[in-house]
Amino acid sequence: MELYGIIGKPLVHSFSQKFFTEFFERTHYDARYLRFELSRIDEFSTLIEENPTLVGLNVTLPYKQQVIPYLHHLDDAAAAIGAVNVIKVKHSEGKTTLTGHNTDYIGFLQSIKPLLTASHRRAIILGTGGASKAVNYALHQLGLETTFVSRTPSEGQLSYPQLTADVMRSYSVIVNTTPLGTFPNVDTCVDIPYSLLNSQYLCYDVVYNPEKTLFLQKCEAQGASIKNGLEMLHLQAEAAWEIWKDKSI
Repeated sequence: MELYGIIGKPLVHSFSQKFFTEFFERTHYDARYLRFELSRIDEFSTLIEENPTLVGLNVTLPYKQQVIPYLHHLDDAAAAIGAVNVIKVKHSEGKTTLTGHNTDYIGFLQSIKPLLTASHRRAIILGTGGASKAVNYALHQLGLETTFVSRTPSEGQLSYPQLTADVMRSYSVIVNTTPLGTFPNVDTCVDIPYSLLNSQYLCYDVVYNPEKTLFLQKCEAQGASIKNGLEMLHLQAEAAWEIWKDKSI
């Protein structure tokens, strides 16, 4: 029986196991999907060694960047983004080869594209972790200019206190890529000037559990269009499955 799974910490919020387990049952595919919560990324090698039937892994926080040194190859998108959310595991002649891919950007791009209008030309990305890199890559492919916002900004980035009225008027798309607001910590959100938002804004949260985070609630209350990350999850998972089953990769 083929084994698939997800690595991260914590994994209590992850819907991936439910998604793939239901998919396997619906398609009568003989496979299992497990959660592998790693305390540290250096436990990754042991995970691979102890699971010889493992053929595919999803990667979530906080390991999308940390796992890269443990891989043998990266596809072009993962290399350009600098983060991995899918690993293909191949076993051949006693050798195991690990290749990193990124389908987060595919899921995000396909889910936000129908919502964009001609007025949505510049985006603020809240957070600078692995998910933010995929979002940035996708937005650039869609022709948007982007600026990162971080609690500890580096050159070319903004801090949260710098989101003044003048700055906010320069952007019409806001994407939260931080884990703030994720179950069970649903009473938290990024600290942005929500009162400056209006119906011209499109606000997207990559978090999908809960369905409507506090960030999205605050944005919606100001009249902004909102979307959560559930469709992104489904689309990136479908793209991951295509990678895992593609014999040519």
